[in-house]
Amino acid sequence: MRILMAGASGFLGTRLADRLSAAGHHVTRLVRRPPQGADERQWNPSTAELDPAVVAEADAVVNLAGAGVGDRRWNDEYRRVIRSSRVDTTTTLAITIAGLLAADRPKVLVNSSAVGWYGNTGDRAVDEEAGPGTGFLADVCRGWEAATRPAEDAGVRVVRLRTGLPLHREGGLLKPQLLPFRLGIAGRLGSGRQWLPWIAMVDWLDAAALAIDRADLTGPVNAVGPAPVTNAEFTRELARQLHRPAIIPIPALALKVALGGFAQEALTSARVLPGALTRAGFTYRHPDLASALHAALTAEPDR
Repeated sequence: MRILMAGASGFLGTRLADRLSAAGHHVTRLVRRPPQGADERQWNPSTAELDPAVVAEADAVVNLAGAGVGDRRWNDEYRRVIRSSRVDTTTTLAITIAGLLAADRPKVLVNSSAVGWYGNTGDRAVDEEAGPGTGFLADVCRGWEAATRPAEDAGVRVVRLRTGLPLHREGGLLKPQLLPFRLGIAGRLGSGRQWLPWIAMVDWLDAAALAIDRADLTGPVNAVGPAPVTNAEFTRELARQLHRPAIIPIPALALKVALGGFAQEALTSARVLPGALTRAGFTYRHPDLASALHAALTAEPDR
């Protein structure tokens, strides 16, 4: 397939682009700077600039673009960056797709979203049937997913991949925790009772590939593992695998001082289940946290 990808240089995009290329697909990367190779095309989603001919060449479009929610301390300016980096890219792609002749449109738009859609679910388990929650990230996800509508209205299959917390030693949830855990100065966050919707990296890649390939998969898809755990359970298992103690809890107040607005999201409970993947017969390579953490910590190949 010819796959056009936005966000190909990010934590997830780099690995998915490599995975798709290794499978024999031709991946073209959208970049904001002048192209540096035959596999790159320039665009500017901030001003909705994208050559329709670039999109018309693609069989599938994958959009993983978005500023990292945990990369910086939140303030009003960075909140705007988080929102615009998702909504502007999605809007530009969806409107460009819709503006093409029907014969030229890609068959599918796989657009990133997040389990932040559900807000704080407490101990209540939710799947894709649940409506949006409240809070900043839930609001972002509503705008993010709504921006795919022009492509959907034009008859293109749209998958909104609501990603959880992919486990990989080089980024995401795991990377910033490794050093304090190895130093023995880590512990649960706040009460530790909040649920974490983790997923092994290789399983996330499998889910994204399935979203591209499966013509019957459409709408929201929770890219999470089948067995969410609480933060306290995650902490105990990571400490066990690293052979280190994890007995120093981080109070909620300390998180708020360190992280600003992001602290509330870090303490949010999201007990999210993969309903759509389960119905699609998806097979997890790492269906439990112990297996997924072992794969992440031992440099298991992402393919």
